[in-house]
Amino acid sequence: MIEEDGIAVLAEAANGIEAVAAVRRLRPHLVLLDVQMPFAGGVEVALEVRRWSPQTRIVVLTGITAPGKLAELIEVGVDGLFSKATDNAGLYAALPKILRGGRVIAPDIVAAIEAAPEQSLLSSRERQVLNLIVMGQSNKEISAVLGISIKTVDRHRTNLMRKLGVHSVAQLISLALRQGLIDPASEL
Repeated sequence: MIEEDGIAVLAEAANGIEAVAAVRRLRPHLVLLDVQMPFAGGVEVALEVRRWSPQTRIVVLTGITAPGKLAELIEVGVDGLFSKATDNAGLYAALPKILRGGRVIAPDIVAAIEAAPEQSLLSSRERQVLNLIVMGQSNKEISAVLGISIKTVDRHRTNLMRKLGVHSVAQLISLALRQGLIDPASEL
């Protein structure tokens, strides 16, 4: 255990799986996460932290600027969300409030989300289909992977394009990557 400025660092993790294992073992008061980690991204780790240690406060420090991914982090219930591109003073000032049960989203993150075009929320199944489309899978291949009919895959693809206001698969993939609607590290 390393003690720095009154904060005891119980563990460090090189990837998402190690982070979840450390949380399960140690049940810390606070977890500081990055969004992009090997083996499991920040969203998946945050969900697992909530599952295994509900009292642990979750703070995400990220370089991601895609409004879709930032909104998803807020949606899963992180307690703090801060940009790596800004000074850490805001993070340090917010930690006591977060540890007392508050929630702090950095103003620059709120501004980025509010400036993004309004988009309908995607269901988890639509996100799965979108990930597979971005991976180059055909409707038939997606159907086999997800265990649903080709017709259902086609309906999800149509709904995705309607919700996101695009008219081709190329536009769909481009928007998904630009807006952070997919998680390139995620596994089905």
